[in-house]
Parts: sequence; structure tokens; C-alpha cells
Amino acid sequence: MHRDKTITVVIPCYNEEEGIARVIPALPGSVDEIIVVDNNSTDRTAEVARNLGARVVKESRKGYGAAYKAGLTAVTSDITVTMDGDGTYPMEEIEYCVDYLLDKDLDFVSASRFPLKDQKAMNFSNKVGNGLLTFASLLLFMKGIKDSQSGMWIFKSSIYPLLDPKSDGMPFSEEIKIAAIRRPEVKFEECHINYHPRIGEVKLDKWRDGFRNLVYLIKLRFTPR
Repeated sequence: MHRDKTITVVIPCYNEEEGIARVIPALPGSVDEIIVVDNNSTDRTAEVARNLGARVVKESRKGYGAAYKAGLTAVTSDITVTMDGDGTYPMEEIEYCVDYLLDKDLDFVSASRFPLKDQKAMNFSNKVGNGLLTFASLLLFMKGIKDSQSGMWIFKSSIYPLLDPKSDGMPFSEEIKIAAIRRPEVKFEECHINYHPRIGEVKLDKWRDGFRNLVYLIKLRFTPR
């Protein structure tokens, strides 16, 4: 609990045995609930997470969005925080992000990685891809945002049903932010965070996933709210 608010951290995982073993112990003591979504892992991700005190939710449908939808609907706390199981997002900044949400009376905070504090934390092609997708978000939705692809969000758990994201894949990340931006009753801002080098093997196909994200952005633009 932090400032009288309970906190759940949701972490989607596919074969993140090494990363999750380092992420969970680094979470602050103010975190009340840890939900690790095991998305068909073939390693010891679920076992390691459970042994470290996490509640493991199984999701057999493949995909980043499918995993998140399983985890986010299982949240029981006042505030939800999301991050990846590879150690890239700063566990040490969770309370800072929650403070940002509460102090500014916001409903949804997206944690922006840019400008990067550690340039080595992200390779050049990923920087270019993130920049292009973020620029596309600006053109399509006329809303300035620094990091449309960030996987760390902090929001009041009660607003999740309002957002109702649909994607089962990587576009889920941009979709949930756009849903928050498009809802006039949801107060949305970004806050700047640190970003760390990845632990373990990279699993994304950056060009395929980047193209799918762009196509999904265009689809969202012409989908009624």
C-alpha cells in the first residue's frame, strides 16, 4: 500500500524465467499484489514467479494483448501498474509514478522512456520504429504523446472497463493509451522514466510487429469510440 492506495503490478510473460527472477524481488514493498500472466511459457517462468510470491494467471491464447487482458481483469487493487518481465522498466520508480498519478489527480499515466537516459538500453532500429509509430499517433489522433509504445502504465483500476481494449497482440499497448486519450472523462498524462537494457532473449519481430502496430493505428482512427 502507498498513500492509502493498494497497488497491483501486472507482468505478462513468455519465457522470462531469468528476467522475472530479478524483477519480482526488486519491486517495492508497497506493492500489494503481483500478477504474472504466463502466456504459454515453456521454461520455468510460472514456477519461479509463484515461488517469489506472485499470483500466476495462465493465458493460453498467444499474444501480448491476450496476456494483458487476462491479467488486468484479475486485478483487485486500487491502482494498476504494468511492466514487462525482462527488467527494462524501472521497478524502483513505481512509487514515483503512483505519486505522479495521485498528485496530479489523474486517471491514467503512461510512462515515457524518451528521451532515453541510457542510450544503450534500446538499439537504433527500435528507436526509429518507436519514433515513427509515435509520430503516426500524433498525425492520426492529433494528440501529442512522446512514447506511444511504452509498456509501463499506471492507472486507477476502476477505469479499465471504460477503456475496453480489443487487440490480442502488440497493438494493445498503443490501443490502451489511445482509448484513455479519446475518453473525455479520463485524465491522461505521461511521466518520464528510466529504461534499462533487456534481460534475456529478444522475442519480438520488430518489422512485422511494427507494421502491424501501424495498420492497427489506422484502423483505430476510423473506428467509432
